[in-house]
Amino acid sequence: MYNNWEELKQACKNCKKCRLCNTRKNVVIGTGNKEAKIMFIGEGPGADEDEQGEPFVGKAGKLMDKAFIGVGIKREEVYIANIVKCRPPQNRNPEKDEAQECKEFLDTQINLVKPEKICLLGSVALKNILGEQYGITTSRGKWFEKDGIKILPTFHPAALLRDESKKINFWQDLKKLMEDSIT
Repeated sequence: MYNNWEELKQACKNCKKCRLCNTRKNVVIGTGNKEAKIMFIGEGPGADEDEQGEPFVGKAGKLMDKAFIGVGIKREEVYIANIVKCRPPQNRNPEKDEAQECKEFLDTQINLVKPEKICLLGSVALKNILGEQYGITTSRGKWFEKDGIKILPTFHPAALLRDESKKINFWQDLKKLMEDSIT
């Protein structure tokens, strides 16, 4: 575990723990309010994110931004991170060992932000945070708790681009994230 943002940033930029470092352009650590009450966790950077060094800036990110506006989430008030910090080739899902090598980075981000709620975006985030036994279709929209943090899984915005019927569930989940009080 790293003690502060600067240590984390340096460790991520110098990381060569897995093969993803061989093909990355940029390490995509995270963005947003470092004292956010709500944190979003996706799977990994895509091509646009790898190019710009920031999470959720491509098509899926633009769709997520529109949904945020619709439910009253201000992107600058939340923190957004990913399971892995480097782009998997051809936008494939991160493999187990790659996610494991990045786990300390994500754990540090969660520890430094200290969010009250985490929204897991998609199956990869769900399985890496809550466990392999969970599926996104049956878990989305349900509250879980881990280490005193309320966790709400939902579909990854990229899934909405492939299947528009999931948009309503995503929208409902974001509304639930904003409406449910923290108790």
